Amino acid sequence: MEVESSVMGTQSPKFALPVDSDHKATEFRLFSIAKPHMRAFHLSWFSFFLCFVSSFAAPPLIPVIRDNLNLTATDIGNAGIASVSGAVFARIAMGTACDLFGPRLASASLILLTAPAVFFTSMASSPISFLLVRFFTGFSLATFVSTQFWMSSMFSPPVVGTANGVAGGWGNLGGGATQLIMPLVFDAIKNIGAAKFTAWRIAFFIPALFQTLSAFLILIFGEDMPDGNFHGLQKSGEKPKDKFSSVFYHGVTNYRGWILALTYGYCFGVELAVDNIIAEYFYDRFNLNLHTAGIIAATFGLANIVSRPGGGILSDVVAKRFGMRGRLWTLWIVQTFGGVLCVVLGQVNSLTASIAVMILFSFFVQGACGLTFGVVPFVSRRSLGVISGMTGGGGNVGAVLTQLIFFKGSKYSKETGITLMGIMIICCTLPMTLIYFPQWGGMFLGPSEKKATEEDYYMSEWSSKEKDKGFHQASVKFAENSRSERGKPDYVTRPSDETSPPHV
Repeated sequence: MEVESSVMGTQSPKFALPVDSDHKATEFRLFSIAKPHMRAFHLSWFSFFLCFVSSFAAPPLIPVIRDNLNLTATDIGNAGIASVSGAVFARIAMGTACDLFGPRLASASLILLTAPAVFFTSMASSPISFLLVRFFTGFSLATFVSTQFWMSSMFSPPVVGTANGVAGGWGNLGGGATQLIMPLVFDAIKNIGAAKFTAWRIAFFIPALFQTLSAFLILIFGEDMPDGNFHGLQKSGEKPKDKFSSVFYHGVTNYRGWILALTYGYCFGVELAVDNIIAEYFYDRFNLNLHTAGIIAATFGLANIVSRPGGGILSDVVAKRFGMRGRLWTLWIVQTFGGVLCVVLGQVNSLTASIAVMILFSFFVQGACGLTFGVVPFVSRRSLGVISGMTGGGGNVGAVLTQLIFFKGSKYSKETGITLMGIMIICCTLPMTLIYFPQWGGMFLGPSEKKATEEDYYMSEWSSKEKDKGFHQASVKFAENSRSERGKPDYVTRPSDETSPPHV
């Protein structure tokens, strides 16, 4: 019965939501602002949303900006690459910062450091300066890592996919919302009386201001973990202060993290690439005006309101019956089908068909993003931030490679680039078949015949000396609460008291 209570959750007088033995919420109540679980959720997705708006504020105004700064197709392509390349290493650094200092300080610090770049966009006067402001603004996309780390710290394994999916999806919604917001802001400023080439510059003060405000909201109202902030917990001795070398080592030596980074490179990476080119694609190919092209392009990003959360929810639903193996199979199927739809998108010639296929494609490619982070929290407990950072960074690497190969300059037409990108999605999703957890199995193989347990897997990250000092206790609790990843048949037939003692 101990396992059932830890998985299903109990109501603690300290928390508004039911929690497990690690005080992580076992329910996800979307319209609640209960402290600390749901408050962290709303702070994380909204701040990430605003960073996304800032990072992709330029693409919907490119037809105006390119005329003002005399940008060539190569200049625009390079700026698009710069906007997503900066976050590659920033996301890995952010993951490590979350492991060591907590998601609250890590995310607020990055938001404040990158906000000036958004303000400085209004002063861009050449292709080089435009590229530089997009590069430094793109660093803010690393707040995605703190968002996913924060959700994995606040929500129990049976609902962590849902929490990660909704937070990530609603944050990514900024990529679509900015396609609507920036043209409207630009038109409003122009209608007040500003010249066209002045209006787009003033428009950038809006996302810059809101991004800055979000950092202060996080610092004032956020908490790192259910029981408090990292600094306070470390000071009281409730949470050990980990070493950078150990955290980093256990993250980068776990091959599952590298495969998920590749997989994420061709769902989220593709999403970033499409955010950069889709408005210009419809504007040029179908001779649309700027506002109409922006509205159509916005539907791709706006699908995140349901698509990525849907992927996270689907991951949790499938896991209740099939465990981790169900999560892996569903991710592979959804992302592969997304690749097929991407190929189709590059082949259709009518405006109506292109819009329909693009919307369907967005649901699958963004759903795969949610499904990926239904798996990530289980790869490592000690190095959760590093694994999240590696995976998130992989998304940006995929975006950079896709932009460089298919959308830089005029080597390929946009439609040919989209078709080839779809083929790449299908190929780069195949390594998913190699992910294997000894205690749960993989896509084609079941659990290890040696009867490996969750404790065996998560305790392997700690040395005997660290265990003697009790540093591993959080991992023990996570192991207890992740037994549902065996899938329903195994979960019933292999209760924890038959495999290993509850505390190793």
